[in-house]
Amino acid sequence: MIDKYKLSRKENLFLAKKTLIANVYYAAKVEGINVTFPQTKTILEGISVANINMDDVQKILNLRNAWRYVINHIDEPFDLSYAKKIHEFVGYNEALVWGELRTGNVGISGIEYKPTIPIESEILDEMDQILNIPCITERALTYMMWAMRRQLFWDGNKRTSIISANKILIENGKGIVAIEEKNLGEFNERLSKFYETNDYSHLIDFLYDKCVFGIDYES
Repeated sequence: MIDKYKLSRKENLFLAKKTLIANVYYAAKVEGINVTFPQTKTILEGISVANINMDDVQKILNLRNAWRYVINHIDEPFDLSYAKKIHEFVGYNEALVWGELRTGNVGISGIEYKPTIPIESEILDEMDQILNIPCITERALTYMMWAMRRQLFWDGNKRTSIISANKILIENGKGIVAIEEKNLGEFNERLSKFYETNDYSHLIDFLYDKCVFGIDYES
């Protein structure tokens, strides 16, 4: 795999800020939050929206705050502590606990795979291997898939994993990863296969081809 984009950090931060509302919206849809793009924009502008569950409003605001954290702390190295901080924002007032590794069993609906309880020393070793993958885009996408399947936290794992992958991409000028609504069905099907098999080939090429975006300049 080769990187699709070679942007400066300034360019990539500009892109992240420009697409913030869309990135929050896409992450919300991945999590199955019943909200439209205009409703997401209105919520992020601080205006109340009728007929939207307050829990969903909280999730939207949490996503915004997590993204803001990444944008404002892009120079800090990504590690487990950073991932926990992202989850602290994503899971605020929603997860059983936020910003801490899961200490009990969870299930993933619709599949037989049962993620084991994460042990921090093992997680650090696995992360170290992933974060040393030479290709940045491959590194970010691999981390995202691994963290989703590993279920590091009680809740909000997909959202936290997507934002974490974007931290890796943005700091290195490699674009943005976002699962647009038109690709959500295929993403969910491929993700389920990946959960069951731990075979990254079910998902990584799809993410690379359809879900990594950047700034395309005229040649």
